[in-house]
Amino acid sequence: MEREAPPEAMRGVVVRAHGLWYEVRTHDPEATWIATMRGVLKKKARRTDIVAVGDHVWITDAGDGEAVIERVESRKSVFARTARNTRDTEQVILANPDQVLIVFAAREPEPHLRMLDRFIILAERHDLSVRIVVTKTDLEQNLGSNDPLGPAEKRFALYESIYPVHYVSSVTGEGLEELREELFGHISVVAGPSGVGKSTLLNALDPRHERETGEVSEATGKGRHTTIGAQLYEIGPDTYIADTPGMRALAMHAVPEEELEWCYREFREYLGECRFSGCTHMHEPGCAIREAVERGEIPEDRYESYVMVRQESEG
Repeated sequence: MEREAPPEAMRGVVVRAHGLWYEVRTHDPEATWIATMRGVLKKKARRTDIVAVGDHVWITDAGDGEAVIERVESRKSVFARTARNTRDTEQVILANPDQVLIVFAAREPEPHLRMLDRFIILAERHDLSVRIVVTKTDLEQNLGSNDPLGPAEKRFALYESIYPVHYVSSVTGEGLEELREELFGHISVVAGPSGVGKSTLLNALDPRHERETGEVSEATGKGRHTTIGAQLYEIGPDTYIADTPGMRALAMHAVPEEELEWCYREFREYLGECRFSGCTHMHEPGCAIREAVERGEIPEDRYESYVMVRQESEG
């Protein structure tokens, strides 16, 4: 049974976390409270974060602009990953999102699609809608035909039949208006590796909240992430967007095998059609998934991605 909030408590949303302190925005858009949890909440045994950015909470005034979180409402959804060195404790990146914008650059840094698949798995595990956003398309202008990477549309083409893919440039404005329209009325979380231009993209979408941006190291091709924790911004009526730190690694060891195959959306119509129950889709005869790959109905690259993640999760 959830703890009841006192009659004088105010309802708000956690917009940022600082260790044991949380910024909470109430119905008053000009007021932001710095809050900590009531001791009884800290004692609750959970395998997830008790309070996270995006949570709806009830707070009471503790004076001097500070507050106490008395109650945390049940979450309707989460975007989370497994905490380091555990298999069953999740680290909530954002509570209550409607959709995930997975951001990768057309180049600088070079996009690694296996990493993209891992972000997709995080979203699919929690039944969240996915949009793929390809940034820095302006860097592809005036490239010669001998360019080793090829155009972004070619590299991301296999995803276009599975998810919405937006090609955008924060420099030229390409694709920004179309993407902005897809944000209205939703709570969206932006995720992706470091250096792909997430903060620059958010500055273009929401210039009222200027965010610090980082550069890509010429030596390593890796970005220096400038976001130290998830932060929720209100960018319009009933419209929120959360920036998150860049992630360089996503462990897949905690993904149950029966969930992994479902996270590859193009597999779903073939699940249950294999000759043997409990098919791993890796070596068994009569595997409907592998037969679909051979017929070209499932992209071979995505199947190879599944095999790699499955082998990691089994290890």
